[in-house]
Amino acid sequence: MSGRTVGISAAIDAAPFSRMQQLVVILCASIALLEGFDTQVIAFVVPVVAGKWGLPFSSFGKVFGAGLAGLMVGALTLGPVADRVGRKAVIVASIGFFGLFSLSSAFADSTGALILLRFLTGLGIGGTMPNIIALTAEYAPSRLRATTVSVMFCGFPLGAALGGAVAARIIPHFGWPSIFLVGGMLPLLLTPVLAVVLPESLRFLATRAHLRDRGEKILRGVLGAQQAADVDMAADAVSEPASTTMPVKGLFTEGRARGTMLLWATCFIDLMMMYFMMNWLPTLLKQAGIALDKAIISAALLNLGGVVGSIVLARAIDRWRPGQVLACVYVVTAVCTCAIGHMTHAPFAVLMGMIFIVGFCLMGGQMSLNVLAADFYPTSMRATGLGWALGVGRIGSIIGPIAGSLLIAFGFDVTSLFTTLAIPGLVAAASVWSLSVSQPDDTSSALAGTT
Repeated sequence: MSGRTVGISAAIDAAPFSRMQQLVVILCASIALLEGFDTQVIAFVVPVVAGKWGLPFSSFGKVFGAGLAGLMVGALTLGPVADRVGRKAVIVASIGFFGLFSLSSAFADSTGALILLRFLTGLGIGGTMPNIIALTAEYAPSRLRATTVSVMFCGFPLGAALGGAVAARIIPHFGWPSIFLVGGMLPLLLTPVLAVVLPESLRFLATRAHLRDRGEKILRGVLGAQQAADVDMAADAVSEPASTTMPVKGLFTEGRARGTMLLWATCFIDLMMMYFMMNWLPTLLKQAGIALDKAIISAALLNLGGVVGSIVLARAIDRWRPGQVLACVYVVTAVCTCAIGHMTHAPFAVLMGMIFIVGFCLMGGQMSLNVLAADFYPTSMRATGLGWALGVGRIGSIIGPIAGSLLIAFGFDVTSLFTTLAIPGLVAAASVWSLSVSQPDDTSSALAGTT
């Protein structure tokens, strides 16, 4: 290795964004798009299936919950696996698993079967999520990392929108199983492509001495032969050694415990608020006297705000201090959430503007939290850290809609509901601000930002 002077991270940071790096982003975005597609179409399937099977809508609540529970379990369990066996292996296996059980959902003949199949589908989706974020982050230069990860993960809401459009077209003509056939076949077709084309994490390969030759070959594709010749992969192995303890335990050692808990708290609150809004917003607006067709528009604007927010906030935290940026974002979230409850009789455009801003902040904030989590943990536990942050956040996504139903049952009106919902936004602001000053030494530059 004599004459080699830089590590992988420094070389990627200094080099132009190559075609191979772009390929990683495109492939990971394709996975996110298929996951978003599958996650959304169940909402369009249930009303049709309920009519076919002669069951009330309420009997399908467990179907929704099963998918989210599977996603949570997959994120919690398969993130640590990827830190031991590699990102690529888990991504390829998970996308195939997800496709297989999504396809199988087309043949479900009872709610029990659908609950099981949705759980297994969610398990596969949960396994890919932390790993496509980790892989994208590891191939992105630090100057573009937040933007790259957020643009990649915009595939998820775009896939959800596509799922709605496709479902509306094909379910009336071919029946509800057709959407699962499409949603299952596409991941299965993508699986062999990923197995051949998707590169493994360079930093993971650097921590495994017997895999460094493979890493050097990939590195030449990323940087070119001349620049790759100057890279000492062993330098990254020294700076980020392979974990010798249980990866989950590592989230609480070497000064990471407080930051890990703050990150989990922020993810939990963000997804709790987001899924409360996604599930209850149209119903609550209709209850407040807004026409149903206009109430439905609110859900579309919430998601549209999320796509815009993901990109804008990513550029902001690439340029400024991410903890402070996101703290301001969650303060704005709290203010606008409270305002929604007091503005149901305001001009429609003003109310929709507030909803757009909340989507901008909540969904854009969640994308940015993914980037913070990727920067907070070293390579040896990055997928574990992302998986557990997403898994804990998914607990919030389950609790949010349930909490909404309980508050409604207790007699909370629309104004009181949105005022109450604003309070966690302020807690999230305090948590993410504290996160920016609680990181261990090896992540200080990542969370504090650059000047």
